Amino acid sequence: MPFQILRNDITKVEADAIANTANPEPVIGGGTDYAIHKAAGPELLEARKQIGEICTGQAAATPGYRLPAKYVLHTVSPAWIDGQHHEEEDLRKAYDAALQLADKLECKSVAFPLMAAGTYGFPHDIALSTAIRAFTDFLMDHEIQIYLVLFNAKAFGIAGSIFDDLKSYIDDNYVRERTEEEYQIDAFQRPGFSAARRSRVEFQRRRRERERDRQDSCEGSILQAPMADSLPYESSSLDDFLKQREKTFSEYLLDLLKERNGKDSEVYKRAEVSRQLFSKILNTPDYQPTKSTAIQIALGLQLDLAQTQKLLAKAGYALTRSSRADLVVQYYIERKIYSVTFINAALDDCGLPLLKTGFRA
Repeated sequence: MPFQILRNDITKVEADAIANTANPEPVIGGGTDYAIHKAAGPELLEARKQIGEICTGQAAATPGYRLPAKYVLHTVSPAWIDGQHHEEEDLRKAYDAALQLADKLECKSVAFPLMAAGTYGFPHDIALSTAIRAFTDFLMDHEIQIYLVLFNAKAFGIAGSIFDDLKSYIDDNYVRERTEEEYQIDAFQRPGFSAARRSRVEFQRRRRERERDRQDSCEGSILQAPMADSLPYESSSLDDFLKQREKTFSEYLLDLLKERNGKDSEVYKRAEVSRQLFSKILNTPDYQPTKSTAIQIALGLQLDLAQTQKLLAKAGYALTRSSRADLVVQYYIERKIYSVTFINAALDDCGLPLLKTGFRA
């Protein structure tokens, strides 16, 4: 697996290299920088002084000394101001610089903290999405094991709120969906249930009751089909009607690929489906993918939520609020995190079925 999430102390991770969110000057900073220097010993600071200043978008390597890693990759992360000072762009440069240096050093594995999410104040969701995009893009053309080390709040000051936010998102949406669809009367008593929502739910309840009444009145009755000469449409009308058929999943996928002018290989690699399966879908106009495959391809295309729903609809599927697994996918799509590996980790964390990837089949 080229990308894996670990819940560990990064100073204890066994990898060829670990990334350090270094201070631009050769001094020991806070957070991850402090933890790494403490674990590596005083020799690390002396080696860091030999490097001198490190600018944003640069990375430099030192030995790992007492760390289990062979190298420490020092790269400078930006501090969060307000999102209007190129913070995301600079953070991405830091990830890219460290990854390129790891490749130059012929590392087979590299571990990263969630850079800038601690003492540098980056919002966790933005820090996370930046990291995932950097890893995903790099792995398109490189063979290296990447570890993202999370949930070490004591060492790095990072609260484990990334998955907690996800679970809150699932609970809020799932409970609301279930309440509105199945328990409307009890839902009226919930705090914050507005008059407009009460009116809407009551309307839906009455409509369902009318539908049930109509169905009950039809039970036991004999329905007589109209005579052939009284059919409202001529036989040729059916042919005309069928001509209104919308594009299939495969046909619509081809259109999306043409719009993006990208390489098919980039899509199926990001989607983590096999080249053979992807080729079969493209060359079989009526191919019916599984829901998992359709979702993975939407992730590979990096579609937004509305575009994802449209693509899934071509195969007869949808992401709904009544499915916890669907909510996990929606949560990360809304945050522009399209990594199948990461979403599978989140699904596993929530005790839900994973997306079935072609690479793992």
